[in-house]
Amino acid sequence: MLNEVYFGNTIHEWLAAAVTVVVVFALLLMLRQLIKKRLKIFAKRTDTRLDDLLVEVMGRTKYVFLILLSLYAGSLNLTLAATVKDVLSILVRLVILLQIGIWSSATATFLLRRKDSDDGKHASRAAIVFSVKLVIWSIVVLVGLENLGVDVTALITGLGIGGVAVALALQSVLGDLFASMSITLDEPFVPGDVIAVDAVVGTVEQIGLKTTRLKSISGEQVIMANTDLLKSRIRNFGRMQERRVVFTVGVTYQTTHEALEKIPGMMKEIIETKEGTRFDRAHFQKFGDSALVFEVVYFVTTADYLRYMDVQQAVNLEICRRFEADGIAFAYPTQTLFVHPQATATSLPG
Repeated sequence: MLNEVYFGNTIHEWLAAAVTVVVVFALLLMLRQLIKKRLKIFAKRTDTRLDDLLVEVMGRTKYVFLILLSLYAGSLNLTLAATVKDVLSILVRLVILLQIGIWSSATATFLLRRKDSDDGKHASRAAIVFSVKLVIWSIVVLVGLENLGVDVTALITGLGIGGVAVALALQSVLGDLFASMSITLDEPFVPGDVIAVDAVVGTVEQIGLKTTRLKSISGEQVIMANTDLLKSRIRNFGRMQERRVVFTVGVTYQTTHEALEKIPGMMKEIIETKEGTRFDRAHFQKFGDSALVFEVVYFVTTADYLRYMDVQQAVNLEICRRFEADGIAFAYPTQTLFVHPQATATSLPG
């Protein structure tokens, strides 16, 4: 009975092919699950994104891909008609191409995705992801059509000419679009950062395809073209880790030498007693027009502006208290006029 022939193959050969399909599919499925599970465990122990990427890509492997590979493996020991073999071969190539497109799309999405920001406010990032996916799937479609025997040369030529015409017509818009992509990839700032552009200081609300929206410190929304942003000098306060404070104190010229020597140590003591500060230096800097000037430098070990102002206020109040206790007077702009009496004229004998 097993030697009876159906469609060019014995029942024994059909059964062997079926067993091959089941075994290959089971092995591929087990391998997929094992690799995915192992990678997840490994990814939790590391800080790199490569293993997370592999987990993401492995999770996008489709069952139809595994099934078709199993069917193709089972068909290798069967005698099939040439037409059936050609159809099966084309189908396998198309499914493999489709799976490669899914893997590539997942990779692009993962690499362009940020975990520490709201991508919904980053329209250019979404546009880049869409553009990359469009390119990937366009290539998949073109290669798929070529596998089906379609001549894609004329289609590619037409798309190239049309792309050049569109680029010339939308030159200014594309300039802002590419500027937006440059901001997205280079990340000089992200939504939520406080930046200063020329005379404008504000919080980045959204990075769009053509413009970036800032909420200024005075409350209004400022909209700037992306090309203008890239041409400007941008100060990003969102990347600040600490604040450097430089200030001067002037005392009167009547201050004694002993008091002047005490002032640098006094400044160091005052600053070091404040929490969240790091003293740098204090020096008798120069002889001013109406004051003896001391320059003091220290750091506030946080970027919080309110905390910085609280520390500066506490330092100033303590300086006033210590100067008052030690009898040191602050200088202020004054002018002293010294008048010398005019010499009396003496009459010479005639």
